[in-house]
Order: sequence, then C-alpha cells, then structure tokens
Amino acid sequence: MSIDINDMFKDKVLGHPAGLFVLFFTEMWERFSYYGMRALLVMFFTASLLDGGWGWPREHAYAIFGTYTSLVYLSTLLGGYFADKKIGYRYAVVIGALLMTLGHGAMAIETPFFIYLGLTLLVFGSGFFKPNMTSIISEMYKGKDEKKDGAYTIFYMGVNAGAFLGILLCGYLGEQVGWRWGFGLAGIFMLFGLLQFWFAQNIFGDIGTKPVKVDTAAIELSADEPKLNPFTQLQLVLIAVAGLLGISWIFNDPISKISEGAYNLFDFSMFGMEGSNLAILSALGLFVLLLVIRIPKYDRITRDRMLAVMFFAFITIFFWAIFEQAPSSLTIFARDYTQRILEGNSAFIFKIVNTLMTVIPLGIITGVLWLLFKKTFSKYALSNIFLAVSFIIIWAIALWMLSVEFGKEIAEVPASWFGVLNSLFIIAFAPLFSRWWESKYNPNANMKYAIGMVLLGIGMACVAIGASSIEPGAKTASVSMIWLIMVYFFHTMGELCISPVALSYVSKLVPGRMIAMMFGIWYLAVAIGMKLAGVFGEASEGIAQSEGLSYFFWILTAVAVGLGVLSALLYPVIKKLMHGVR
Repeated sequence: MSIDINDMFKDKVLGHPAGLFVLFFTEMWERFSYYGMRALLVMFFTASLLDGGWGWPREHAYAIFGTYTSLVYLSTLLGGYFADKKIGYRYAVVIGALLMTLGHGAMAIETPFFIYLGLTLLVFGSGFFKPNMTSIISEMYKGKDEKKDGAYTIFYMGVNAGAFLGILLCGYLGEQVGWRWGFGLAGIFMLFGLLQFWFAQNIFGDIGTKPVKVDTAAIELSADEPKLNPFTQLQLVLIAVAGLLGISWIFNDPISKISEGAYNLFDFSMFGMEGSNLAILSALGLFVLLLVIRIPKYDRITRDRMLAVMFFAFITIFFWAIFEQAPSSLTIFARDYTQRILEGNSAFIFKIVNTLMTVIPLGIITGVLWLLFKKTFSKYALSNIFLAVSFIIIWAIALWMLSVEFGKEIAEVPASWFGVLNSLFIIAFAPLFSRWWESKYNPNANMKYAIGMVLLGIGMACVAIGASSIEPGAKTASVSMIWLIMVYFFHTMGELCISPVALSYVSKLVPGRMIAMMFGIWYLAVAIGMKLAGVFGEASEGIAQSEGLSYFFWILTAVAVGLGVLSALLYPVIKKLMHGVR
C-alpha cells in the first residue's frame, strides 16, 4: 500500500499526521515497560528473601544494572544495522517489541534462569526498537523541516508520559503487591503497543519497509563531501580487539562479583594485577589509538569538528554516569534512608497530589487518544480497539491504586515514586526550554553542557546535604523527602540542557555519510556512561562504610561541576573547532 508523504498530512491530529500518534502510543507503552521494569530492578535484587527479593548485596545489583543498561545502548548498533540494511524500520520495531514482551513475561516468573533470559531479551528488544522509531518520524517529515521540531516535541511527550506511568504503576505494584506483578504489567502494555502498531502500520505507506539495495560507494564518491577514509585491516583489527575486550569486561564485571570469583575471565592474580582493570584500560587505549590514527587523515574542518564531537561525547559519559544514579543508588537512598511514612495533613496532601499527578496526565493522553480514534477508527479499527483496551486497563489500575491509598490512614510513599518526578518535570518545563533555545538568548553548545553539568552537580549537592547526618556504615535513616525532590528537579533541568540537543550537534558537525558512524560512537559513549553509573553505585557502598554516604554524593557533585566549568572554559577552543556550527 503506497501512501504519498503529502497524503499523510491530510488526516491531521493536533496539526500532525495521524501516523505520528500511532508512533506516540507505541513509544509510550515501550517506555512504560522499560522504565516500569527499570524502577524495580535494583530493589528486587536487593530486597530480602522474606520480601520476595534475592537478598543480594547492593554492589552486585549495581553491577548487573550497569551491565544491563549499557548493553541496551550498545544493542542499538545491531538493531540499527539490521533495520537499515536488512529488514527495514517497521519490522525492526515489531521484532523489538515482541522480544521485549517475551522478556517482561520471563522476568515475571522470577527464577534466576528466567530473570537472566528476560534481561537478555530486553537488551536485544530495545536494540531493535529504540533507534528505529525516530527513523520512521524522520522519513515521515522529509521535506517538511518546519514541522519536525513540533513532531519530536509531541513524540518526546509520549516518551515521558510512558516513563511517568510506568514508574508510577509498575513501581507501586512491584513494591506493594509483588515483584512479578510489576514485571508482568510492563510486559502486558508492551504487548498492547506491539498490537496497535502492527494493525496500523499501513498508515505509514512505504516508509520503513524492507530497504532496497543501493550502490552506496557510488553515492559517497559523488557526494560533495570530504574524501573517503576507509578502514584499513589494521584498524578493523583494533576495533575488533577493543570491542571484544570491552564487551567481555561488561559481562565479566557482574558475573565475577555474583559468583564471588568462581567465574572470572580476567583472573590475572598470579601476575599480581587486577585483570579486569587491565582489560578495560587496554580496550580504551586501543580505541584512543584508533582515533589517533584515523582523525589526522581527514581534512582540517572535518577533523576539527570530529574533535568537538569527541569532547561532547566525553562530557556525555559522565553526565549519564551521574544522572543514572536515579534508578540505582538514589532509589536505594529513597528506600533505606528517606522518611517515606506520612501522617495527618501531610498524608492527605500527598494523596491529593498523587491523585492529580495520575489522573490529569491520563486524562490528557486519553483526550489525544479520542482525537486519533476520530481520524483512524474507520481504517484501523483493530489497532484502535487494542489501544482502547489498554487504556481501560490502565485507568482501572490507576483508580484501584488511588482508592487503596485513600483507604489508608497513613501514606507510605513508594521508593520508586521519586522516579516519576523526572518525567513530570520534563513535561512541565520542556516547553520553556524549547522557547529559550529559540530565543536570542540561546546559549552555545559549550554553555548548554556547562549549565547542564552544573545543574547536575547542584542536584547531587542537595542529596549530599540531606545525607550529611547519616553516620558511616548506617543501614537506615530518615532523611526528609524534600532533598530527593530537589535532586530530581535539578537533574531534570540539567537533562533538558544536554539530552535533547546532543544528537542534534552530532548531525550538524559531521558530513552526511559519516552520521551513522558518529551516532554509533555517541551511543558507545552513552553505553560507557551507563556502565560507569553502575561502577559509581558499587563504589558508593565502600565509601558509605568508611566516609559516609554524603561524601560519595559530594564526589559526584565535584565531578559534575568540574566538568561544567571545564566546558565553559574551553568555549573558545571548541568554537574554533566547530568552524561556524552553532
């Protein structure tokens, strides 16, 4: 079925093609499932056996969490390749959604085999799903650049609505009813997202279908771009060895810790050295050597712009390493060190706020669903029916949760609840930041990164101050909730300065034929940051025992603010390297 791109803009919802909202709801349920499960993972591993968890030390949970989130981003390279070269964006989305549905279902069984199987399926599922939704949007808006910003803003709202609802409801069920209910609910809505996408896919016409082979070499040679710099055999060997060492280290880190050394790929103790550190440092060294060999071979402007990308990628690694303390060390801080039991007026106020936070977003999204129904029900009835059923279920769960909480005299705030603040603040403040970027006061790239990292540091300073009364080695405390609320506020402001604009700079700074490769390097940087988040979380346990938890958060504060200051100071250098790109 062939549909002209211009024809897609005839049936509009809020000024955009109805197909955008098919993607909106598909992505919303995928984010619901991902963030819902992510909110529970570390708590499930560290909960006592009596509470239905595995009773792991926190270090083990942080290690496997870092490996999981890192592999999610690395797998996008595989999913993106198959979508571009073999199966097309649509089938990649379908395969990814199916794998994630099976993954959540496996995790609901809660045995070790099925938990690990579930995490594996989720990694590959995310790899196929994540990079290809935005690719479909990009194809839909070809030749309509003036509409792209609005489209991505709407799509971004879907992302955050899904994350918000997933953390809120999966987190509540997991903590209050049972872990399997939280994991299982995530899978149910991933399945609904898959079905509504599958039965409405013809709305995209030929977009995202199986790619047609083209002579890419001829296109690259004829393009008005810098000369080609093909990989030599030596460079390919360096990539292979560095990649193998890096992947091995990512897997070996949690396996060696959980097995207490019984399985360790890098056991070099006989040589008197820490093999794991040697492996990752060797991988990093080989990657740097590859850059040293390749980058000087480009023309001056391309070389300089690639160096600018590398600088931003370096800052990005530490941004995500600190920001991703949210589902790990900050969630444990919320569970074990935060006063979450509210009584009297405080309990009543929280119940009202929680009700408004749940009902208002759901009401708005349901209104968007009704607008989509009016445009698409006659052609895609089955897709609409599955979507309607999913919303009936989500409303039923939300109202049940609220009624249960209102029936209690006190209010116990779930530890996972604080995670919803990030999505809530994004939805509230993203339009203001968008207007800032479009105004004459729009800061340059370095200053956006500087502001973002300083805000990240201020957030960590808040929790460091809040944790200052916790003695070294303490297992529990009753710190005020206000400190965590401030953390998520400042971290979200920092995210809005960095995350939405990061890939935009990559696309501006490198030639068109190199974008795929540079996006790959960028996702590699994000993956390193995700794994580093787990490493930081592991380090927090030892630091908390010897120096106190506050000291750990002050270290992260110093790293974030230091990198923010560095970014600001290097503005003249990076500006020169960017050669006019703002």
